[in-house]
Amino acid sequence: MIATASMWADMAKVIGGDMIDVSSIVPVGSDPHLYEPTPSDIGKIKSADLIFINGLTFESWLTKLINNISEEKKIVLLTKNIAPITSTEHKGATDPHAWMDVENGISYALEICKALQKIDPFHEREFQFNFDIYKKQLEELHIYIKSRFDAIPKNKKVLITSHDAFQYFGRKYGLEIFSLLGVSTDADVQTNDLIKINEIIRLRNIPAIFIESTINPKIMQGIRSENNVKIGGKLYADSIGDENSEASTYLKMMKYNTDIISNALSNSSSDDTRNNIQSKSRWIIPFLISFYICAFIALYLINRK
Repeated sequence: MIATASMWADMAKVIGGDMIDVSSIVPVGSDPHLYEPTPSDIGKIKSADLIFINGLTFESWLTKLINNISEEKKIVLLTKNIAPITSTEHKGATDPHAWMDVENGISYALEICKALQKIDPFHEREFQFNFDIYKKQLEELHIYIKSRFDAIPKNKKVLITSHDAFQYFGRKYGLEIFSLLGVSTDADVQTNDLIKINEIIRLRNIPAIFIESTINPKIMQGIRSENNVKIGGKLYADSIGDENSEASTYLKMMKYNTDIISNALSNSSSDDTRNNIQSKSRWIIPFLISFYICAFIALYLINRK
């Protein structure tokens, strides 16, 4: 088995267990949008029993490889039952990052389970058993993510990232999403987009922005310095983390992102409260001093009479 990216390679490992051998074409930590296929990838594609793909233009480089195989039945489109987010700027374009909604992740896992059962019916019950456990874990994760963001004030639910990979996440869990790059990372940063991000940070008093594991953080660090805003953390979107990271599986990746984002936004709330108290103290203390001085003078004048 082979997967185009590490997220669904991990899902297949969970569901297939020791009964399958699966790997990812795009290495962990690499950017799938910019991936350049190698000659060895053609061999992997040809020898694979199944090829798990995202679709929705995520693997633009895949066409070169798919043309080298004759059995289309090998290809398992994981997003075939998912309603994609469509672009408001480019007609017919879709956002490929559907896995960033955990309920969509369950749909990915189901397609993987069905494909494995079809190709290996002897282990059908084992695949189903593993999927059922995994589904329960993802359902619990979905509830956890929702509860974390429900606890944050609405005006603080603003996520600014390197590229537009979190729209499904934001739509499901109630965050406004702004990004420097579009849904793909293969374009240059536009001046208008940079100006827009800077304006949003200043007008909305954004306390934190976020970098991503597969994207050079240099520009986001420049935005941080220019706006005196902190880097809230490194997020994972187009790849899970390596085996030593806190995001080494799809499930861990989604929980890690949730904790990093919600902690940064929640801390901003307490910072704002502290700032408000400090701001109020700037005028309350002088007011009280003036009040007591006036009261003292009034009492003095009354006693003189």
